[in-house]
Amino acid sequence: MATIAIYSSKGGVGKTTLAINLAWCSAVRSNRRTVLWDLDPQAASTWMLDRTPGGDQARAVFTRDSKVAAHVRPTDIPGLDLMPADASLRTLDILLHDIGKRRRLDRLIERLGDYDHVLLDCPPGLTETSEQVIRAADLIVLPVIPSPFAQRAHDEVVRHVGGKVPVLPVHTMVDRRRRLHADAVAAQPDWPTIPMASAVEAMAEHRAPLGSYAPRSAAAVAFGNLWTTIERRLSV
Repeated sequence: MATIAIYSSKGGVGKTTLAINLAWCSAVRSNRRTVLWDLDPQAASTWMLDRTPGGDQARAVFTRDSKVAAHVRPTDIPGLDLMPADASLRTLDILLHDIGKRRRLDRLIERLGDYDHVLLDCPPGLTETSEQVIRAADLIVLPVIPSPFAQRAHDEVVRHVGGKVPVLPVHTMVDRRRRLHADAVAAQPDWPTIPMASAVEAMAEHRAPLGSYAPRSAAAVAFGNLWTTIERRLSV
């Protein structure tokens, strides 16, 4: 079972968009049993994929006697399950600190069940949750908007990870008509690129990954190519 974290210290860089579309690629394109674990108290992935009433049990998963697999929910996408988030995760850092278990998330992932891939939709920031994510992940996918602020966040995460886990930077929301974006992409030609596109913006309307409603769009193709890169990185 491989754990893939979609993480950045900066918000608004497309983490949830990446997480949902990569989870779809894992489940549908690669036919792998996949679970997307939403760790963000904003619960955007949960809202996109979950059709059942919300709750306030997400934080309780991390308690010592929790049966973690009982919290997993199926989605409408074959092969893709969801560990939902809710507002209770706003105090997750405090709970993790109080528990004092440095690999609590890693141990919970081991008890999720028979999955091939676990994708983590992570909250932004350098927090106790992010420390748990770094210890649990086999690969960190790091979204970077082509801007100085996002590049700074990338450098911060890479320094913080310190080589403990491989990091795959991905340029997101790329508009090559903008000189800043074009120059940033040209400076890092080996980074995968996800274009800014109306099809991506429509995800909230469809409440679905691009592969479900716009499989031939340039953005869907880019997500597919990124997933191929991720599979190759995991196989090394």
